[in-house]
Amino acid sequence: MAKRALRLAPSLLSADFAAIGAAVREAEAAGADAFHLDVMDGHFVPNLTFGPALVAAVRRHTKLPLDVHLMIEEPTRYFDVFARAGGTTLVFHLEARADPEALLQLGHSLGVEVGAAIRPDTPVDRVWPWLDRLDQVMVMGVNPGFSGQKFIPEALPKLRAVRQRLDATGSSADLSVDGGITTETAVEAARAGATFFVCGNSVYGRGTVAENLADLRSAVRRGSQGAVR
Repeated sequence: MAKRALRLAPSLLSADFAAIGAAVREAEAAGADAFHLDVMDGHFVPNLTFGPALVAAVRRHTKLPLDVHLMIEEPTRYFDVFARAGGTTLVFHLEARADPEALLQLGHSLGVEVGAAIRPDTPVDRVWPWLDRLDQVMVMGVNPGFSGQKFIPEALPKLRAVRQRLDATGSSADLSVDGGITTETAVEAARAGATFFVCGNSVYGRGTVAENLADLRSAVRRGSQGAVR
């Protein structure tokens, strides 16, 4: 199976919460491929962010895929809630208190895609047992919990390892990178084989959203030309 197309997913954690609908519409008009929503419970990571009501509100403003990143201790309790709220892909952490097998079965029974994320300190081979059934593998480029962090270079060999494994098994799963993505790091992540790029401050920071997305897409395309196979 061919790997998926390169996609950019603005992270709404970096947008203006008071004008979230406008932030979504602006990015969609500028060519965003999906939106990323960080759900934090204050336990798995030391921060509190979005709940299902916010996901549902974003869904009312766009038909693009919603990538819901569950940085929570017990994702099994909330899979159905976020699926009903409009999530397209539900991404759980392998470090959370959950059975990946059960989450895969539950998510697919709910009609959503299922992804697994690993933190920077988690060995990449933790994801191998479920690789053939995952719709996304997310490699964190920062320690989860806060936006605006710098990219950790150690994520690159993990991306390469997952890319090679996905290709070897014929999987079309997305290889996602989340955290610290700029026009510079996007090139390296794409070269390492990533296909799904979560972009926060690099979209909603300085400059216009349209200009920023265009610059990021150009960077991703440049990197993909030398991607591992």
